[in-house]
Amino acid sequence: LQGAPSAILHLYNSTSTLQRRVVFKQDRDGVRQIAVDGAKMVADRISKLGTSTDLRLQYSPESFTGTELDYALDVCESVMDVWQPTPDNKTIINLPATVEMSSPNIYADQIEWMHRHFSRRDALVLSLHTHNDRGCGVAATELGLMAGADRVEGTLLGNGERTGNMDILTMAMNLYSQGVDPELDFTNMDEICTVARECTQL
Repeated sequence: LQGAPSAILHLYNSTSTLQRRVVFKQDRDGVRQIAVDGAKMVADRISKLGTSTDLRLQYSPESFTGTELDYALDVCESVMDVWQPTPDNKTIINLPATVEMSSPNIYADQIEWMHRHFSRRDALVLSLHTHNDRGCGVAATELGLMAGADRVEGTLLGNGERTGNMDILTMAMNLYSQGVDPELDFTNMDEICTVARECTQL
């Protein structure tokens, strides 16, 4: 990252009930400690970066939708305890539907619960990262924004990880249709689509 004018450093580990048991073979305390140890490693190294890089820190409880809400909140707040974000230097807390396990309204309910229960909501940017297992990535993102999220992650035409991610082009056009400016430049939409088609053969 040295020399980069700005960057987001993204730290994540799965917190879901299944991956705690099968992947990490750890209980809640053990998996929380993995997150805290990672946060401390990042915090200990930030000073080496210097002051020329505008660095934003981001944490995701991967497989958030398979995680108990109180536990997801606990892990996120434990990471924030290490990073000490402030309203002037916010941390991104990203809540991914790594596996789209339910309908969009349920995801939005989960986002709203987190939005209402963070103890330092003013010191974080609440972010969404949806997948498309049920074909509802855009709908889940739209409802998640209405439920209190500030930021979204997506991919061009939905071509992303595994089942695909939320299609940032569709999302942006949907916002435009409702009078909301997504602040993205789509003046070369045809060229964007052509390049994406040529690169992916999709």
